[in-house]
Amino acid sequence: MTKFLLIRHATTDSVGKRLSGRMPGVSLNIEGQAQAQKLAQRLAGAPIAAIYSSPLERTLQTAQPIAAILNLQPQTDESFLEMNFGEWTNADFKELANDQQFKYFNYFRSSARIPGGELMLEAQTRIVSGLIKLAQQHPNETVAVVSHSDLIKAAIAYFAGIHLDMFQRLEISPASISIIQLYPETAQILLVNDTGGLTF
Repeated sequence: MTKFLLIRHATTDSVGKRLSGRMPGVSLNIEGQAQAQKLAQRLAGAPIAAIYSSPLERTLQTAQPIAAILNLQPQTDESFLEMNFGEWTNADFKELANDQQFKYFNYFRSSARIPGGELMLEAQTRIVSGLIKLAQQHPNETVAVVSHSDLIKAAIAYFAGIHLDMFQRLEISPASISIIQLYPETAQILLVNDTGGLTF
């Protein structure tokens, strides 16, 4: 069995406003830096054997405080990279609201391709394959993976047997932790979207 802590990067100025995608130079803001430090403190006693991260700035900036407190070195892995949002990269969500293809993408995630970008199914295959690979490398260990909201949703949906067209029912907040255990014969979802405090 391998236990995975799936961590969404902490917040940036673009979260909820723009579709950053793989655009370089998107860093944690002051709130996000505080979230990353708090997250590191929460995980200070966790028996984490390795930490992997998407290669984008915001994920590495979230991974680094965790790695530092655990005396680990974050390793980048493109399996956990943000979706390729193609022509929508850096678009304002208000602008996308009237884009018919964007509506299709959100209603029909299993089949609607991003213009010039990825199919959600391709991204799901990418992260699931990455997790299976790490499970083989880290048997009987706990591994942290810092990634992005849609990728984490896709992984949880896959192991929970949730169709991609329904995955928007999952919420993955900035600096949240979700936990999946992978066994040779099955998977268990132990936690989804934990941010360390209840909100009402």
